[in-house]
Amino acid sequence: MTEHVRHAPAQRAATVYQPAPIAPIPAAPIVLATGPVPAVQSVQLPDGRIVTGYALSPHAPAAPPVARPVVSRTAVNLALGGIGFAAVCGGLLILTSFIAALAAFVHQLIILAAVIFGGAVAVRVLGPGHGEGGTVVNIGRAVFKRNHFHG
Repeated sequence: MTEHVRHAPAQRAATVYQPAPIAPIPAAPIVLATGPVPAVQSVQLPDGRIVTGYALSPHAPAAPPVARPVVSRTAVNLALGGIGFAAVCGGLLILTSFIAALAAFVHQLIILAAVIFGGAVAVRVLGPGHGEGGTVVNIGRAVFKRNHFHG
């Protein structure tokens, strides 16, 4: 078995590492808050140590927050615009439906007038009394044989 031997701190081999220097990275300038620099204050602790630092000023109470509406004005304006747009679209839909129905009604009236007046014209032109005597054929006793008329 191997015995563990304690060496005095001076007898230990020390390894020293030398870090490679890092090239500085250009950073954006830091903008600090402007205002008076607070005074430096030192305090001696009971064990004799001295701690130096900036004195903290008492915090001023923050101003009460400004009362804001529950819903933003932009949201209200967008909602009202959407309602107005929907109303306009609905109105245009009703208007176009009315125009289409009116056009169909006028079309039906034109057809009805053509049927009535066309029939009246046909009766006057082709009706009895305007011919100069015609031949009247009585086909009540006619004979049809093999789809031929024998009269």
